[in-house]
Amino acid sequence: MIAHIKLAPAGLLLLLALAAPQDAAQAATGPFAAMAGSWSGGGTLTTADGAQERLRCRATYSPAGGEDSLHLSLQCASDSYKFDVASDVVNRDGAISGSWNEASHNASGSVSGWASDNTIEATARGGNFTTGLSLTTSGNRQSVTLTPQGTDVRSVSVALAKR
Repeated sequence: MIAHIKLAPAGLLLLLALAAPQDAAQAATGPFAAMAGSWSGGGTLTTADGAQERLRCRATYSPAGGEDSLHLSLQCASDSYKFDVASDVVNRDGAISGSWNEASHNASGSVSGWASDNTIEATARGGNFTTGLSLTTSGNRQSVTLTPQGTDVRSVSVALAKR
């Protein structure tokens, strides 16, 4: 039986690909242009008691507004965790901000941070938790590490590839 996760992991994993860094190739069309389309991948979710679960994720990115804004639809699941998250974010001169919501748990929160070259450093907030995010994009691959506080999840590490 799949257990519904608390608000925090839904917000955590939403960050897997909220924003793409701006590089010279993306500058002409906006920072989210290379994100358009479908991505998938997997990784590991580690709980506070040290248990680990394999995690599978699918994401669809829809850039808009000259590719300075992005709508994200993200679904992730493991043996015990499952969620469906939507998000809208904006990148203004490297400053990232936006909001997220998780439909099945009626949860929501905010995202803020910075993009520099191919790296994102951000923080997600929602309810009574905060999550740090480090994201690196290289071509059609993303590597994401999340470090939450105020939740039963200690860390999340995921690799996504553009399909």
